[in-house]
Amino acid sequence: FLFLFSGRTQFKVVIKALSPKEITRIHTPLPLDRNDGTFLMRYRMYGSVKKGLKIEILYGDKHVAQSPYILKGPVYHEYCDCPEEDPEVWQNTLSCPSQEPQITKDFLSFPTIDLQRMLKEIPSKFSQTRGAIVHYTILNNRIYRRSLGKYTDFKMFSDEMLLSLARKVHLPDVEFYLNVGDWPVEYRKVNDTPGPIPIISWCGSVDSRDIVLPTYDVTHSTLETLRGVTNDLLSIQGNTGPFWENKTKQALFRGRDSREERLYLVKLSRKNPELLDAGITGYFFFREKEKELGKVPLMGFFDFFKYKYQVNVDGTVAAYRFPYLMLGDSLVLKQDSQYYEHFYSVLKPWKHYVPVKRSLEDLLEKIKWAKENDEEAQKIAREGQLMARELLQPHRLYCYYYKVLQKYAERQASKPEIRDGMDLVPQPDDRDSVCSCHRKKPLREDL
Repeated sequence: FLFLFSGRTQFKVVIKALSPKEITRIHTPLPLDRNDGTFLMRYRMYGSVKKGLKIEILYGDKHVAQSPYILKGPVYHEYCDCPEEDPEVWQNTLSCPSQEPQITKDFLSFPTIDLQRMLKEIPSKFSQTRGAIVHYTILNNRIYRRSLGKYTDFKMFSDEMLLSLARKVHLPDVEFYLNVGDWPVEYRKVNDTPGPIPIISWCGSVDSRDIVLPTYDVTHSTLETLRGVTNDLLSIQGNTGPFWENKTKQALFRGRDSREERLYLVKLSRKNPELLDAGITGYFFFREKEKELGKVPLMGFFDFFKYKYQVNVDGTVAAYRFPYLMLGDSLVLKQDSQYYEHFYSVLKPWKHYVPVKRSLEDLLEKIKWAKENDEEAQKIAREGQLMARELLQPHRLYCYYYKVLQKYAERQASKPEIRDGMDLVPQPDDRDSVCSCHRKKPLREDL
């Protein structure tokens, strides 16, 4: 929920069941002040309500901002397994966009998808070299999978998101391979023989053909909101540091040594401390450089936004902090990169962020530009923040996942099957909360 109001302490938000006969536990923390006259209200339900929810925004004792809001029921909590049978209805309710440019582009190489070819080719070609492929089949809204390779621990994140989606909407029957490693894996071109096969990854690159889904990082952050993780895509928005004019007029970088350019940043920063504050927080790839370059303590992510400018440099692939930096109100200086996440194609250089050459040779020049053109720099920071807020809303990530599965399913040349070695991924057991789904017919023994 997003409310527009100014002032801080006197506002109170009360969320309760619409019917006095229904009681449910709802965690409602204080609104997040986004420092621009808007506040972000989060809540987490620990039970479902049939009639609906009543949301009251009070200033003192008075209703404000068109309060109260009525959310007609039934309203289900996160672990309630009650999917909408009609995906159109679900997509309309969430106002999912009709087109996602990145999805359209990703599927151009795959007018039809040959499941039999993939079954023969993928286990031998990809799972041995990369060892991070998970083979999924979704059938009758149940999720089955087998791991191909040793490095598939990150399947817990894809399991979590697919299960969450299946609790909300009936998914298409679909069989696909998800790469849970860092790097894209399919580099064959459309006119190669044999041509590319559609592997789904969390990160794309300009020279690969992988189909991109929102990263495990942003999806897990969304699912973890109000469940103990501090840095989620919503909490960042209420912790963007001092107002623009009070921020430190330097560019900031903190991070591990996962790419050589990051070491170069530290050298630059030593020579130009008035422009750049850069430090390496942990060494793994270039341990021999630690003595020369030193190591700095970890910094709380919210503290990043005490600085006016943020330097975004690739890690092993795209830096997964980029969405978080964009949601702050600092200006993001983004290194040119062949890697991208699902939402990058919508962003425009000089409108939403300031581009920096891959070599970083123009970084200092760009920081100087920002300092000399403060109004323009603030405008770009603000435009970037507004665009990120729109693209990274929780419902947009669900919409994106659904659309990828839907497109994939439409192109399958044969019916998906539960293959040898696949296990059912069960929905979490939820004995703690009441969940009687109005869409499911009661079992005979329940009648």
